[in-house]
Amino acid sequence: MKLSSKTSFRVRYSETDQMGIVYHANYLVWFEVGRSELFRELNLPYTQFEKQGLGLAVIEASCRYRKPARYDDELVIITEIDHMSARGASFSYRVYREEILLAEGKTVHVFVNKDGRPADVKKYAIWQELQPILAKN
Repeated sequence: MKLSSKTSFRVRYSETDQMGIVYHANYLVWFEVGRSELFRELNLPYTQFEKQGLGLAVIEASCRYRKPARYDDELVIITEIDHMSARGASFSYRVYREEILLAEGKTVHVFVNKDGRPADVKKYAIWQELQPILAKN
């Protein structure tokens, strides 16, 4: 069973282009919102990683756009952990307006230390909280 989160939000005017359609790069921002909410729901807000000197750097991102989103649309993003290890994680995302799939994407991340170098999370206290999550995923 994959760990997942469902986040609702409304498209802001500033997220649209001159044609009234959501600018493509905003989907990557929404992926980050979904990822942050997923960690928060797991009682592991991103701030806990940062307090220990860890970051989760994006090394790959993709998005497939299927239908346009527009200003004031109410959207839902479903975020899932596809894979997580002591070195990194990958996530998938689906963005919906009602039952209509608008976009789907994926991001791949590596854990990094405060100097931006790859990190092994097993060497950090947060590992004890991540282990049960890894066991479920």
